[in-house]
Amino acid sequence: MPYESHPELSVVVPIYNEEGNVTPFLTALARQQGVRLEVILSDGASSDRSLPIAQQLRAGLPFPLIILEGTKGRGGQLNRGADSAHADTLLFLHIDSSFDDPLALRKALDSLHEAQDAGGRVAGRFALRFDFPDSIPLPYRFYGAKAALDRPGCTHGDQGFLIRRDFFAQVGPYDTSLPLMEDTFLAERVRREGRWLLLPAGITTSPRRFLSEGLLPRQALNAILMNLAHTGQLSLVRCLQTSYRSQDATARLKLAPVLKPLHRAIGELDEGERRSLWYRTGAYVRGNAWQIPFFLDVVTGGIREAGRGGRFLELYDRFLGRVIDNKAGDLGAALLTWLWFRLTLLAAP
Repeated sequence: MPYESHPELSVVVPIYNEEGNVTPFLTALARQQGVRLEVILSDGASSDRSLPIAQQLRAGLPFPLIILEGTKGRGGQLNRGADSAHADTLLFLHIDSSFDDPLALRKALDSLHEAQDAGGRVAGRFALRFDFPDSIPLPYRFYGAKAALDRPGCTHGDQGFLIRRDFFAQVGPYDTSLPLMEDTFLAERVRREGRWLLLPAGITTSPRRFLSEGLLPRQALNAILMNLAHTGQLSLVRCLQTSYRSQDATARLKLAPVLKPLHRAIGELDEGERRSLWYRTGAYVRGNAWQIPFFLDVVTGGIREAGRGGRFLELYDRFLGRVIDNKAGDLGAALLTWLWFRLTLLAAP
């Protein structure tokens, strides 16, 4: 299929030691129809065969493949890819993602254009599904359903970010000072400056990190990192940077040893700062209590439409959420979180 020199869509993909995923990713993307695209692989100094494999595949692909080389760091890799893009619309994508629908990208672009014509700044993200050969385990069904919600903290890079270049110039670039979660920070800037659109097609992503590290410890650590970022404690986020290993180096995650540097860093704060940190943590945890009734909606099959909750979440938003939205609720959540943190540290060998 011939392509014009100016593509409709630039797909930006950061990679680091992904030799096992380059071929299936590019092969799957080559099956997309009805869209003129280019693919930009932004490498972070891979030491495996990721780049040679991509270069070997380049001639046989139905789209231009641009390979960028630079230093490791997801934020910088994404920004370099965006700077090198030729299209007016960007899609930031993970290399372990795929689309079952061969018209997924065509539908996504049409949906984004229609939303833009209706007015306002808008970016799109795909409905998320985890790649399991048989039925999807309950926790992963919950995370997939949660990703469809338009609530703070629910939008992440594994959903793919579809955004016009001019809007990205307004809310971007990705923050290279952050050791991680650069996608989450960008997602929240989009939410503040415009709105998120749930695109009509779905995206499938690999659960490989959760499977290798363990679902519960990884999600617990993610929640801690999200809380620290939300409360503005970026110095404490950086003290946990070593815990966020590259995908090629992941192994079973033991939470307690990882949290010890955070415990020491909190201990170095003065008393007022510690009290403020725990209170704001309580407010953050209380503000995310809606996930419990939403989980019940997923368990009971009460979600009737993607992007919406069921009866339990509706009741929570109408009644319980309002009851606990106060200082007492924040303090209670702070105490429970502090107790969990201390017990987790005590579990360390």
